[in-house]
Amino acid sequence: MLGEALTFVGLSAVSGFVAAVAMTVPMATQEDGYTPAYIAAATLRRTTPEEVSTVVARLVHYGAGVVSGVLYAAAYAALSPLLPSTASAGSLDALPHALATAAVVGFVYVFFAHFVLPRAGTGVHEERSTAVRGQWLRSSLVFGATLVVVLPLVTWGL
Repeated sequence: MLGEALTFVGLSAVSGFVAAVAMTVPMATQEDGYTPAYIAAATLRRTTPEEVSTVVARLVHYGAGVVSGVLYAAAYAALSPLLPSTASAGSLDALPHALATAAVVGFVYVFFAHFVLPRAGTGVHEERSTAVRGQWLRSSLVFGATLVVVLPLVTWGL
């Protein structure tokens, strides 16, 4: 049982990484699309986004994807015993899977948009915050859509 739980957490983390990679597509196509990665890295390093290298921004972005995958596993584990088992998505119960995904996407969006972005400094936050938030929302939804598809595939048979 513990081995299965750890496997699920690991596969959820990998799925979070895959979802973070997938969300780089919309991030790359939007004007301020990759700005959130620079802002998050700058916030962690207590510097400005302009001082963050591309490598560090990507490491923080992909690391956040992995952490979000682990958060998904925790949310799914908490919701599964509370909700009725109706349909399934691979080895996952569909309702807890959908709600855990929505919770993680909501958390990722709100955490960045309302806690990280305001700490970015005056330039980005005051001048382009609405645009950055909107682009982050679209990218976060791609993250969620990827989790919805990838998690049932990688956890098939658990």
